[in-house]
Amino acid sequence: MFTSPEQFASATKTLFELQMMTFNALTSKAVQGVEQVVALNMATARSSVDSAMAAGQKIREAKDAQAALAALTSQAKPDLGGAVEYQEQMKVIIDDIRKEFHDAADTHIAEAKSALSALIYDVTQNVKPGTENAVEIIKTAIDNAFKGYEQVTQATRQAVATVEEQISKATAKVTPAATARS
Repeated sequence: MFTSPEQFASATKTLFELQMMTFNALTSKAVQGVEQVVALNMATARSSVDSAMAAGQKIREAKDAQAALAALTSQAKPDLGGAVEYQEQMKVIIDDIRKEFHDAADTHIAEAKSALSALIYDVTQNVKPGTENAVEIIKTAIDNAFKGYEQVTQATRQAVATVEEQISKATAKVTPAATARS
């Protein structure tokens, strides 16, 4: 068993630090993903505005009504290529976020399991007669802390899956609508 309360406090601190490292890594990945989605949306909006401005310029420069109508008609057609490219870029971003989340979570879970195994080993060594109940209480507390750690990781994975699902639904609605207009 621990020879001093400082050893137990140190082991508990290590587990807490591992949890915070995982939280920080996952939060960082989420923020990076949001930044990528915002950048993609800004680039798409910028492209759309540029396209509308170019079409307006063509209409303004038209020599007659037929040329103006042709320019207006070309602007009214949806940009299927742009929608498909947007969808592909969004998929790359989501796949990257998912992979990084899973990698970070798996790495930190492995580190936490290793630290907990060492902690449990330390707890069960040199058990003095009559302290078995205390050892079991400590082992249960450590086990519960790790289960909480796994639950946070699982909840994070579920959140990523929900975001992916919502983006897929939104993309599915955009793509058929653009196809129907062409």
